[in-house]
Amino acid sequence: MRITVYTSSSSAVDAVYADAVAAFGTRLAERGDELIYGGTAVGLMQVLADHVRGGGARVTGVLPALMRDRGLADDACDELVVTDEMQGRKKVMIDRADAFVALPGGFGTLEELLEVLTLKQLGYHARPIVLLDVAGCYQPLLATFEHLFAERFAKRDYARLYHVADDVDAIFEHLDAYEHEDLPTKWF
Repeated sequence: MRITVYTSSSSAVDAVYADAVAAFGTRLAERGDELIYGGTAVGLMQVLADHVRGGGARVTGVLPALMRDRGLADDACDELVVTDEMQGRKKVMIDRADAFVALPGGFGTLEELLEVLTLKQLGYHARPIVLLDVAGCYQPLLATFEHLFAERFAKRDYARLYHVADDVDAIFEHLDAYEHEDLPTKWF
């Protein structure tokens, strides 16, 4: 399985997040899955790629030229795709994915997660999306989603667009058992 993973480029986060990312990367490699990620050698992204690589699995990095030019590229990737800009990076990561996983992250992680959720809502893809809720990191976002459902900005059915996992095992259990289900159109 080719899994596009979104996570933080920060190294300043609590060790609980790095530990979870490392465990995910190790498990992904044990399964023989391929990692597709943002292609940088910094923060949790580096932790992830290093653990996947250390387990002998394929690592594909995708990053815009701007980040490469700033010296952030993970040159140890099996394949490093350099795009002209962020939009191209996101397209490659989406197009190559069999599944999407959001590990703990910041603005970029949220932006990419929301894009694949929206694309799935609109019917552009039918692939699984999983959020790893380490130490409750996604609880504020999930509360925002609940608010959107309550205020009818989004249908409650759309909570089925994504799966929230409390641990690494739950991510892979969901991915392995995933079957797409049709949801109603987004419009009320």
